[in-house]
Amino acid sequence: MTKGHNGLTYADAGVDIDAGNALVERIKPAAKRTMRSGTMGGLGGFGALFDLKGAGYSDPILVAATDGVGTKLRIAIDTGNVDTIGVDLVAMCVNDLVCQGAEPLFFLDYFATGKLELEQATRIITGIAAGCEASGCALIGGETAEMPGMYHNGDFDLAGFAVGAMERGADLPSGVAEGDVLLGLASNGVHSNGYSFVRKVVELSGLGWDAPSPFSDGTLGEALLAPTRLYVKQALAAVRAGGVHGLAHITGGGLTENPPRVIPEGLACAIDLSAWTLPPVFRWLAKTANMAEGELLKTFNCGIGMMLVVDADQAEALADVLRAHGEQVVVMGRVVQGEGVIYSGQLL
Repeated sequence: MTKGHNGLTYADAGVDIDAGNALVERIKPAAKRTMRSGTMGGLGGFGALFDLKGAGYSDPILVAATDGVGTKLRIAIDTGNVDTIGVDLVAMCVNDLVCQGAEPLFFLDYFATGKLELEQATRIITGIAAGCEASGCALIGGETAEMPGMYHNGDFDLAGFAVGAMERGADLPSGVAEGDVLLGLASNGVHSNGYSFVRKVVELSGLGWDAPSPFSDGTLGEALLAPTRLYVKQALAAVRAGGVHGLAHITGGGLTENPPRVIPEGLACAIDLSAWTLPPVFRWLAKTANMAEGELLKTFNCGIGMMLVVDADQAEALADVLRAHGEQVVVMGRVVQGEGVIYSGQLL
């Protein structure tokens, strides 16, 4: 039996294929700007190709990472400020890859929403492309899923998947030893971890997202959406200069749980908390929530987004390499005998 011309369509069920096709066309220029050596083809195929030999590798090991943005998305959705949330997505993946000693090569994104809003989606994916471009990583594919009934009132979700490579035998951490120096690279605020706590603190403060920020210029929402910093190019420059034994991306678990992940058993990170000044956003969060210093240290990055473990004899030269790439470098401490993290000094 043949349905008449008034039969049900996919659009009637809430899925607009034409909007999805229009989005692909809109984001092609942004994706094209991310192309690098090794890239093959463009968007629109059933799969994405990448040529490792074309990227300059002779005996490569692949490294993969996947992540999301967490409940920072809630602030982006509630404020309508979605332009940099894609940078966060890329950063959470590629900053992890570089800790293994890998160069990020390509990225794929997954964007899911109840109803595809073309302008919003374009802004989000343009942000993803900007993050890829800044980290030398090609945006070679992704998935846009329109799922009515799964996401409501403009909600959406993001996930990312990055693949990198290194030559065999170049993986990190490697050679970490007692006496190594800990170099910290400044963060750009809260980055993309701890936002369930952040949102609770904001609720306790009684402030709205559009209220003036109590710790910076602009609104509170704008301040808390400052995008996660990308550490790829500067970290790789330091690795290639020699003397880097390990890198730790300071994400969930803060300075208490992430540094020990790159330190061998029997050794510890001795961190001097007086070596840098706690950024105002963390001071405000701690004061508003009446947080103990220990809780702050295991929840947030506290101003250090990436930590490098380096040979003591090369620490000064490596700090210069990092500064030449625009980094604020902090000598945080040293590797010592012990376990976990050993703190001295105070942040609060």
